[in-house]
Amino acid sequence: MAYPFRYAPNDRPLLDAYRDAAPAQAAAPSVCSLARWVATVWQPGEAIESYALLKRLNRSVHQLVTYRQRDEPGVQSAADTLSLGCGSCRDIAFLFMEAARVLGFAARFVSGYSFTSQRPEESGSTHAWAEVFLPGAGWKGFDPTLGALVGDTHIPVAVARRPEAIPPIAGSFRGAPLGAMEVGVWVTELQVGPAPGL
Repeated sequence: MAYPFRYAPNDRPLLDAYRDAAPAQAAAPSVCSLARWVATVWQPGEAIESYALLKRLNRSVHQLVTYRQRDEPGVQSAADTLSLGCGSCRDIAFLFMEAARVLGFAARFVSGYSFTSQRPEESGSTHAWAEVFLPGAGWKGFDPTLGALVGDTHIPVAVARRPEAIPPIAGSFRGAPLGAMEVGVWVTELQVGPAPGL
């Protein structure tokens, strides 16, 4: 499907919420800086397929922003990630989402795990990426942190139109002062053979 395009009228009521920029960004001058950067990825009049444009955007974000583990809560604004040139996977995914929204796409935030993690020290850590709705194809995943398309090595756990709607697990522990709690996540690829009797 050639870009630019319009979502079908019957899809619009469902997708409009996924096309709106984050409220904090909507009135800020930083939206202009994001729009200026998006204009370096695609300029009106350029003939391109929508999927090819999203792959280019994914690659551009990956090349522009350096991954940095960030333990502070929350997600940086897209403008902050652009100006800093670095961010966590959730910051990078959010930048991609907001840039896709500038282009008119419906985008959503995904939190889960990646079997393709390139950093062994982060094994078991959550990972974030984005999905964009393409007419006729549905929601397609893009992982700008890895510069890859989302496939069967990504394990989604939660999806929302805004990152803050997917809070990290939190809680408390009461027990003996010397008590300890250890949490781990391991992802193992299953070897699936033919079904019995085939």
